[in-house]
Amino acid sequence: MAFDESFLLIGALAKKANTTKDTVRHYDQLGLLKSRKRQAGSRLYTEFHPECVERIELIKSAQTVGFTLNEMKDSFNDFYAGKISLDEQLSFNQKKLDQVQKQQANTSIMIELLSERIKELKSMQANSE
Repeated sequence: MAFDESFLLIGALAKKANTTKDTVRHYDQLGLLKSRKRQAGSRLYTEFHPECVERIELIKSAQTVGFTLNEMKDSFNDFYAGKISLDEQLSFNQKKLDQVQKQQANTSIMIELLSERIKELKSMQANSE
């Protein structure tokens, strides 16, 4: 098999994706990235498909809205391979949206409670001076 220079070594991928080598290794171990092994002399290198830059960006974006790595692991490769039906994608994303909206509502309640408590504490502080 001829060496395909479009594949990236871990350092190049981490740099392009603005992340660390440890993060790339972790995602690779979970099966979230497309990689292959290449023998070079006595060393075995892991090379990553250029698409992995986009995948890492998607993973990080999904994490910010509450998706876990395990949730992604279960469906990520099937999604990229087109093996998840639109109905399955819609159901999965609707459930996650419902969960995130519930978290958002809980966060809003906590913001109100903390704001009220801060107002009360400032009033107590002003009265004690």
